[in-house]
Amino acid sequence: MTGGEGLVQDDEVDIVTVLDLQEDGPGRFVSVPHLERDRTVVEGSQMLAQALVAAGRLVPGRRPVSAWMAFLRVADGTVPLEFEVEVLSNGRTFSAVRIEVRQGERRCASGHVLLDVTAPDVIRHHVEHAPVVGPDDCEVLDLGNVGQQVVVADGGYSGDPDAPVGPPRIDAWVRYSEVPPNPSVHAALLAQFSGYLSIAAALRPHPGHGQDDAHRSLSTAVNAISISFHSEVHADRWMLYQHHSTFAGDGMTHSECRVHDQSGALLASFTVDAMVRSMAASGVESTRVL
Repeated sequence: MTGGEGLVQDDEVDIVTVLDLQEDGPGRFVSVPHLERDRTVVEGSQMLAQALVAAGRLVPGRRPVSAWMAFLRVADGTVPLEFEVEVLSNGRTFSAVRIEVRQGERRCASGHVLLDVTAPDVIRHHVEHAPVVGPDDCEVLDLGNVGQQVVVADGGYSGDPDAPVGPPRIDAWVRYSEVPPNPSVHAALLAQFSGYLSIAAALRPHPGHGQDDAHRSLSTAVNAISISFHSEVHADRWMLYQHHSTFAGDGMTHSECRVHDQSGALLASFTVDAMVRSMAASGVESTRVL
């Protein structure tokens, strides 16, 4: 498929379908292109999630325990993504997989996934999540993804540059409906949301700046995501994402984030490195190319 052929509109497909991939030969998978409401740019966390699905298909029966991906060029949501997956190591317990994401001759992203058969506990502990209200007491955030429910605590998210400032933190509860019984898909859905709110958390303490400025006066993009999975994921149950932006400066931001289930168990930890730059100061006219 090229161009808009086979294009799926967001209001016609749920997020589980977006992450589905078609086999295209040994170690090769192709996505179904779709068009986002406001932009045709593919979210980096979507490519990471699709990479987890591809890794799970190539190395079945093992749970992803960590993944890292750098987003090298903007990917067009109206054009299929091609995933080239190579098994670097496939031992008795661990498997390491390298993934390249391309559109034609363009390399859009590159990363690795580590999978494990897991083992019984020798030791176990986890950090507790910071206090937060439950999902029933949060404000709904509609991101336009059918099958995805997102609610934000304490008015933490607003795209309005003139909104009241707050700490560099956003807490959000997320869950998905009608998820197939495939552990790789559940882990991929957790990863899919990892790129959405970290930049907003970085902007929150700074008056006169908001998410609505992105791709207008601000050039923003997620550059890399690193995620560790600590437990089996059930994405059809509420998951608490706590985004904490620990640094902003030199045109970059860094966020350290955790995901807990509703009982408090730690499901995953992830970091996000992103850019936040003035279009006027840098002479950038478009974020189509990083």
